[in-house]
Amino acid sequence: MLQLQAQLAAAQGEQAQAAAAVTEARAATAQAQAAAAQAQAATAQAGEARTKLAALETRPQPEGFRNGNTTLKLGGYLKLIAAYSHFSNGSVPSNTLGRDFYLPQAIPTTPGGRGFTTEDFTAKQTRLWLNFDSQVAGHAVKGYLETDFQTTPSASTSVTGGGSQRTTNGYTLALRRAILTVDKFTFGQDWTTFQYTGALPESTDYVGGAEGTVFVREPLIRYSTPLSRQVTLHLGIENPESALAMAGSAAVMESGTDHMPDFTARLVFAGQRGELSVAGLVRQVRGESTGTALVNNTASAGAVGSGVTAGGLGGSLGGKLFLNDARTSDIRFITAYGRNIGRYVGLNFAPDAVYNPATNRLADVDVFAALASAHLAVTPHLRVNLMGSVQTVHYASGLTFAQLNGLNKRAWSAAANLFYTPVKNIDLGIEYRHGERTVVNATIANGEAKGQIDRVEFAAKYSF
Repeated sequence: MLQLQAQLAAAQGEQAQAAAAVTEARAATAQAQAAAAQAQAATAQAGEARTKLAALETRPQPEGFRNGNTTLKLGGYLKLIAAYSHFSNGSVPSNTLGRDFYLPQAIPTTPGGRGFTTEDFTAKQTRLWLNFDSQVAGHAVKGYLETDFQTTPSASTSVTGGGSQRTTNGYTLALRRAILTVDKFTFGQDWTTFQYTGALPESTDYVGGAEGTVFVREPLIRYSTPLSRQVTLHLGIENPESALAMAGSAAVMESGTDHMPDFTARLVFAGQRGELSVAGLVRQVRGESTGTALVNNTASAGAVGSGVTAGGLGGSLGGKLFLNDARTSDIRFITAYGRNIGRYVGLNFAPDAVYNPATNRLADVDVFAALASAHLAVTPHLRVNLMGSVQTVHYASGLTFAQLNGLNKRAWSAAANLFYTPVKNIDLGIEYRHGERTVVNATIANGEAKGQIDRVEFAAKYSF
């Protein structure tokens, strides 16, 4: 009996130990399950954190910096130009605009003149801009300031020592644009409303086909309003300045005696496949004369004559046609025609009007200009641009060859370039351009003298 009791006690002890082991195993399993749940939660949290981090990294980062309630942004580009130029009929002075970029009116046209070859490096096209954006009492108030070093010639007295390629190559920072926009109104200096800037080609040159395009920056007041989702109307009142020539002289002078602003309007259509711009210009051209000559108010301060005026009227049509859905290739164009609008076209290739002392009146000048280019993306990093432009000038029939001697009559150019972008923000380009200029020459049988330019140009630009 005692032996059986001992065996029963031993069995009960073993059973208790087994029960305790089962309890411990269950607790361990619960702990393992809890640990697994914690690990899964941690994995999910890590995945969520990685997703949020990736979203933050891909989200466009805010640009600029804050100053009170205004956001300021700085941008622009640094640009080097190296040009090799050959002029067929004479030389072009150093440190002049015709050496820095293609300016058709600077092409020499000396009959029988010797060819002239030169090579120039410049960084004057370097550009800086500031953008200001504020919200004031529920109104969108914006400002834009843009400058470069190209506009002011190095010979200007505003450059210490006059600027020189021999030593420091110092050049003056010049105003390009300075505008304030409040809702639909723009005040300040901007591209003229008469111009369609979307037609400007991608070029190593400062303009690219200067003779064929409307190209003016000036002080103005402009009102812009959408007429629909695709159509916008712009109306401008702009600074007047008549550029007049005196019969018998090729010099063009600023009259400085204008009485009325220039009035401009532009209608822009923007669609999926491109843009179309139609613009008009109405102005009065005015000077003062002594009855036999124009009064040069710039050279003769305080001189006063009697007013001579002529009406000016012009129209332009421009556009851009996208050749693919990515909008990386396109065709661009602009054409303009008008009477007494010379300073608006081709960087004032033709005068607004010619003063004829025989009649004591301003004789009309008609201009026609056109510019077209193809912008073709070959690869994401390589693109080609082809461009051509032309301007023709017609003077009033009452003017003789002698009275028009030296004035521009016609110009055209054609160019092709190749741009390569090895990394974002860096552009390297090489371009070849041929241009021709024709002037009225009373000493030649057919009344015309011509000159040509051939230029190979390299550009390196860093945009920021």
